[in-house]
Amino acid sequence: MTRGAIIRAGIWSALYIAFVFWVAWDDWASLGWLALLPLIEDAFITKYIDYGWWRKYKDTNPKLYTLCSWIDAIVFALVAVYFINLYIFQNYQIPSSSLEKTLRVGDFLYVSKMAYGARVPQTPLSMPLVQHTMPKILGGGKSYLDKPHWDYKRLKGWTSPLKGDIVVFNFPAGDTVCTKMQNPDFYTLRHYYGIGLLNARKDVFGDIVTRPVDRRENYVKRCVGTPGDSLKIVENVIYINGEREPEREGLQLNYLVKTDGHVFAAKYLEKIGISVADRVQVDGTTWHFPLTQAMKAELEKNPHVLGMAVEPETAGGDVYPLGHNEWTRDNYGPIYIPRKGDRIMITEDNFWLYKRIADAYEFKPMSIGEEYEFEMDYYWMMGDNRHNSADSRYWGFVPEDHIVGRPVFVWLSIDKDTRRIRFERLGMGAKR
Repeated sequence: MTRGAIIRAGIWSALYIAFVFWVAWDDWASLGWLALLPLIEDAFITKYIDYGWWRKYKDTNPKLYTLCSWIDAIVFALVAVYFINLYIFQNYQIPSSSLEKTLRVGDFLYVSKMAYGARVPQTPLSMPLVQHTMPKILGGGKSYLDKPHWDYKRLKGWTSPLKGDIVVFNFPAGDTVCTKMQNPDFYTLRHYYGIGLLNARKDVFGDIVTRPVDRRENYVKRCVGTPGDSLKIVENVIYINGEREPEREGLQLNYLVKTDGHVFAAKYLEKIGISVADRVQVDGTTWHFPLTQAMKAELEKNPHVLGMAVEPETAGGDVYPLGHNEWTRDNYGPIYIPRKGDRIMITEDNFWLYKRIADAYEFKPMSIGEEYEFEMDYYWMMGDNRHNSADSRYWGFVPEDHIVGRPVFVWLSIDKDTRRIRFERLGMGAKR
């Protein structure tokens, strides 16, 4: 026994005790995990269990020694990554333009799991760093085992999602997926094509599979409505509890830009901030651009621009709950966002708005003419790139058990058009 071994054992024991108390903050039965403390003492001090048995073969059997060295390093790395990814932070890459110009395609985010409280994994036996499907090089297939399956539990966090926070969460409509066509989501496909066609055309849609909460796709949006809020959208303006929300600097809407036939130069559009994918020419005199107010003002200075108008709201398609309202993406609601413990009388007017909560998230019956008590808090998420964002307007509420974490800062950013690193974005915080 050496002084260094005692110090290392003390540090690891302290970290383990702190972790167990974090897990057990509202479930004292979890303190039973402290019974494993002697294993830490044994690993550093008493060493009754010979974890490093293979080291004695360094000279007599170098091949076995090398193989076990690699296995030891890989297992340690996988276990460390697994726990860090689950409880502390994870990397997230922005895949779509729904939060332009706040977060951009190609941004890599440091996402804190501790901010809102890390979730205890519901499918604990899984491949680290793989969400739901193994890479093709490893054979594809599910990256997790269905059993054991643990109930939802969230550890103590610093806060809950606040209005204005950018939040990473599991896609609520991702519980059921057509493997060959995942965008639009299964429920939208079923709404337009019917379940019969989805089952009959597996060559187009693929198999229909289900996924547990923590294995659904990760999405990132801005929280615009919190539990207990009433929300309404009028001409693209959000009203919360009757008060108009201030317009964010990076908010974008799609515009139809009328010109005299002029063709905009690529350098000009790049300077304004319009990416290559967003440069759509509708006809000889009309362009389609997503624009912030600052970008719109810059275009209006161009002598070749004759006028511009917001894209018609009908271009957005049907919104949630599909087939049961006349709302649009630009004029939506009003809706009430439930909070845990709320008891709401279910009527013909709100039945379809809340039915998915009862069926898919809380798994209990809901009937018109009866009160329904909500078991979780719910949130309303939207993208800053309003007309290019598949968000709560299309698939509804985000339950608290789907919340993954809060982006903290951008640690890498690669321009999708030039493939160059955007050094000016490195270290940039995720704006509220």
